[in-house]
Amino acid sequence: MRRGRLWWLVWCGLIVGSLFSLQGLAESEPTGMRSYQLGVGDKIQITVFGEKSLSVESRLPDIGVINYPFLGELELVGMTLSEVEQLIYDGLKGDYLVNPSVAVTILEYRPFFIDGEVKQPGGYPYQPGLSVNKAVALAGGYTERAERDDIEIVRERDDRTISLEVNVSAQIQPGDVITIPQRFF
Repeated sequence: MRRGRLWWLVWCGLIVGSLFSLQGLAESEPTGMRSYQLGVGDKIQITVFGEKSLSVESRLPDIGVINYPFLGELELVGMTLSEVEQLIYDGLKGDYLVNPSVAVTILEYRPFFIDGEVKQPGGYPYQPGLSVNKAVALAGGYTERAERDDIEIVRERDDRTISLEVNVSAQIQPGDVITIPQRFF
């Protein structure tokens, strides 16, 4: 009897420990992508469950406005996914639907750009979790004269442009412009 009870306590302890470690992983998720603001070039899908005519797929154009059924023109640039969901929910609720279930997902992020001392400078499709080092790998690697310490990222945030000095492990975001400077001996 004691051995069975001990085994049960160990088993419960393992389960509870696993749950706490999973919670820790969820809390340590970078907040950068949760607060990601949509920009020109992002391709999104808006789904209203049970309403096929209200589900659309669209790439945000230069003006940042899409035409959405029943709501007209919606300016989405600068909004987070949850803000877009709330905007559409509020617009459809009441007059058209009782309790719409709206989901917005990103199908394709806008590209990032890399120039300077890389073998193939240019624009590349963004993938979540990209660091400067991984972006350089996509661009064919560093040249022999590449500086790896004082890397510059130009990023647009809240309608302004900021310049950041980062190292090779820094995370990049869609739309970033990465410059790998030349090293001087």
